[in-house]
Amino acid sequence: MHWDWQAVSWGVVALLLFAAETLAPGAFMLWLGFAAAAVFVLVLLFDLPFLAQIAAFVVLSFVSIQIYRSRFRGRGRQSDRPSLNRRTDALVGQVVPLQQAIVQGHGRVQIADAYWDVSGPDLPAGAPVRIVGSSGMTLRVESVVSTSETQAGPA
Repeated sequence: MHWDWQAVSWGVVALLLFAAETLAPGAFMLWLGFAAAAVFVLVLLFDLPFLAQIAAFVVLSFVSIQIYRSRFRGRGRQSDRPSLNRRTDALVGQVVPLQQAIVQGHGRVQIADAYWDVSGPDLPAGAPVRIVGSSGMTLRVESVVSTSETQAGPA
């Protein structure tokens, strides 16, 4: 039996890339493995010089990775928890009392076991504020006026 060692080599490379994908998942090695498997088939079918095999592997690797990026990557997929890793976004809308008065636009609130810097209009400590956004790790707040104050009107 005659073995085409170049074809066998490409088959081994493909299997090694597939095995590497199981050790370091991320789908990158998988697509390189597909390219190596395609070159394996090409070498079995056609008598390709070594440089043509390398060129085919490079081109097929590029094409297979582009297919992965355009078709299978989670682009446009909506998360069921969009603010999971953006804690400041998850805090928007909450009403909390000021831990430290806002003086010259800067103060502090306590939410659960964490203290947060806040920016907003000057207000005394203890005043309820609504978190309306964030700038970096600083929460932007606005005063929460109780309904009894707005109904009573000016004194």
